[in-house]
Amino acid sequence: MATKVEAYPDVAIPPGEYLAEEIRERGLSQKELARRMGRPLNAINEIIRGKKAITAETALQLEEVMPQIPARFWLNLEADYQLTKAVLERKSRAR
Repeated sequence: MATKVEAYPDVAIPPGEYLAEEIRERGLSQKELARRMGRPLNAINEIIRGKKAITAETALQLEEVMPQIPARFWLNLEADYQLTKAVLERKSRAR
């Protein structure tokens, strides 16, 4: 029986990078996004810098501000980021 091999990226990209691109394309600042979401500016900045995770509540707030992008998209980006980080850390320890 063949073993399933799943490839992982060589770099973990935080979902905040996608968020930064999206707000830039919409002409929003981090400050304006934070205001619309009812969140502190530093929380948005930490998400964009990859220092803070996107929670389910944050994903729902992002969906409210940008209804074209479902909350599930943001949660999937976060899950992929966390998994890739874990895989890369494991590979690093194995060396």
